Amino acid sequence: MILKTLKIFSQNVCKNRLLTDTILENNKDFDILFIQESLWSIICTILSSISEEEEEVVKASNHPSWIMFTRYSHSNNEHPRVLTYINIILIKLHFSLQKDILNHEDINLILFFNHGIMCFIINVYSDDQQSTLKHLKNTKVNSNNVLIMIGGFNIKDNDWNPLYLYHSTYVVLYQKTLFPKNM
Repeated sequence: MILKTLKIFSQNVCKNRLLTDTILENNKDFDILFIQESLWSIICTILSSISEEEEEVVKASNHPSWIMFTRYSHSNNEHPRVLTYINIILIKLHFSLQKDILNHEDINLILFFNHGIMCFIINVYSDDQQSTLKHLKNTKVNSNNVLIMIGGFNIKDNDWNPLYLYHSTYVVLYQKTLFPKNM
């Protein structure tokens, strides 16, 4: 399978399960869905293998037309804020979440091969403290094969809000570090 184009949809769903489920059901003509701030909720309880109490199973929305990629938190209170859904029709491209390259709970760096070429897509959520962007700035990732980085960046900048008095240091950061000028 060789891809010439990718159709990508990105949305911050603000922990709204109905919105997430609607996106999953109604956007099957897209190849990739980048979702930020999904709702994680208890779907059932199961018997525990280590204690006499039942354990809660907490998950985000899922759909049979999509393969979901996300990091799983070891904390019951904190859940990943980025989910990436790959359309099941692209399964032959062997998508995989790469935590070894960018290791941050709010970044999904996903690798796939297109006609033998290694490609990356990145889904990002950065909180109002811009902790994810600071992590990206301090992490040396120089990949010529990053196709796209999309997400909820929460950047306040004078370029798109004239009432905001200064420019963010993060607006042009990725053009310099991730994307060489000859691309």
